[in-house]
Amino acid sequence: MIKESLIKELEYLILPCFASANVELIDLICRQEGRKLIIRILADYPQDGITLDECAMLNRRLGELLDEKNIIPCEYILEVSSPGLDRSLKRKKDFLRCLNREVVFFLNDFIDGKCQWQGVVAKADEACVFIQSAEKIIEIPLTKINKAQLVINK
Repeated sequence: MIKESLIKELEYLILPCFASANVELIDLICRQEGRKLIIRILADYPQDGITLDECAMLNRRLGELLDEKNIIPCEYILEVSSPGLDRSLKRKKDFLRCLNREVVFFLNDFIDGKCQWQGVVAKADEACVFIQSAEKIIEIPLTKINKAQLVINK
């Protein structure tokens, strides 16, 4: 089991490094695979997508920082990547990034008799996201969202 204190230490190192590059930490996932710790970091720019070369540069920079600070007590693999277009949306800022775009929601509780809604994000606040569905405006509390993703039209 990964200690919560290690994850906090990692965030403490990652956030200033990313801030200096104007990069946003989307997610930090740590899991043990055999004797190695896999550290997967999803990164993106606040407005635009991040490139493979930029992820590689961040990976090198973070790798050097982690080696210097020596906070990881075992072998590890560091992966910095883009969350992709189909990333999970979880927080207010995720939904604000998707204003006026179509999102599908899978809920852990019913809203108006349905556990799945799809609509255009109209606004978001700290507690809810508001979407314009085909029928009406729906208020979805963030706590009821099991999964939400941008609808990708091909």
